[in-house]
Amino acid sequence: MAERRSPDRTPPPGTTAALALADGTVFWGQGIGASGRAVGEVCFNTSMTGYQEIMTDPSYAGQIITFTFPHIGNTGTNPEDIETLTPAARGCVLRADITEPSNWRAAQHFDGWLKSHGLVGIGGIDTRALTRRIRDLGAPQGTIAHAPDGRFDTAALVKSAAKWPGLEGMDLAKEVSCRQIYKWDETRWALGRGYGRQAAPKRHVVAIDYGAKRNILRCLADLDCAVTVLPATATAEEVLRHKPDGVFLSNGPGDPVATGEYAVPMIRKVIDSGVPLFGICLGHQMLALALGAKTEKMHHGHRGANHPVKDLLTGKVEITSQNHGFVVREDSLPAGVTVTHRSLFDGSVEGIAAEGKPVFGVQYHPEASPGPKDSHYLFDRFIGMIDENS
Repeated sequence: MAERRSPDRTPPPGTTAALALADGTVFWGQGIGASGRAVGEVCFNTSMTGYQEIMTDPSYAGQIITFTFPHIGNTGTNPEDIETLTPAARGCVLRADITEPSNWRAAQHFDGWLKSHGLVGIGGIDTRALTRRIRDLGAPQGTIAHAPDGRFDTAALVKSAAKWPGLEGMDLAKEVSCRQIYKWDETRWALGRGYGRQAAPKRHVVAIDYGAKRNILRCLADLDCAVTVLPATATAEEVLRHKPDGVFLSNGPGDPVATGEYAVPMIRKVIDSGVPLFGICLGHQMLALALGAKTEKMHHGHRGANHPVKDLLTGKVEITSQNHGFVVREDSLPAGVTVTHRSLFDGSVEGIAAEGKPVFGVQYHPEASPGPKDSHYLFDRFIGMIDENS
């Protein structure tokens, strides 16, 4: 239940968790996962599957995820469906108790998995009311607290939420990026086989890790690419030293302007080199900055696996998986940069391309982890550019 109450009010009997927003609104519920507290931006995700992939998506750094789908936990968790080893999300919010796992691949209960990663959660609240609040008023700052003894300093929770600086102006890519260069050869999962290995690559792609999801790298390896992953702070000289056939700019968290302080100069030099370039999510936003456009914070962002996007090059509509709170401003796009994809929810820019250059980016997640596979063709488009340029 949600109540706009004075911060010194006592929680209802049996309460073991609270979600306190910066404006003083408090949601009371039952604690799940680890005990403790976490502060961040409260967002919502409308996906009906893939909660483990969502919780391990590095793009959620600094955020508390509200799941609008009520049956979270029904497939359990396993060591294969993770997008990074150390989750960057701050916590999660659920409508119901965690569902008992009922899937042959389940290796661990979702509650135990949350505990193992130190992730705080709250269940038993009206997630519809919270989602409507975010939709109408924007993504708020919040503190989530799990106290098994039911004792809360509500005023301190609200104050903690209010003092948190917010994602605007925050560079989080450095927190989730790799610390050193590494090679990637694991390919996509297949029933009865698991993940494969790329043994005979035909192309070499350098991927810049701003918070890369593993399945993105698998998609590249699956298309006969040897993948070399570089940290977010890599310079153009370090990138080009590897003699890549193509350069990939990954997804990631935080404000693209903040990360762009060091990433944009690199991207501009790579564009000037003529090497094919493909960016997604944060990588797409910083590509736009490098081309002379601007970005801005969205009201509440796009997060879910059911977002319709129109490919303006083909006229086809694809259902996409998305997770972003910033967007490229269409009115800032310079001459020579065209919009290639558009959201059918709100008309926002979902893809751009540089005219006459092998350079493009999309706002969503074509690797579909989680989500539909409609957008896998974008990796083929990237490979096509590489082959044409070789």
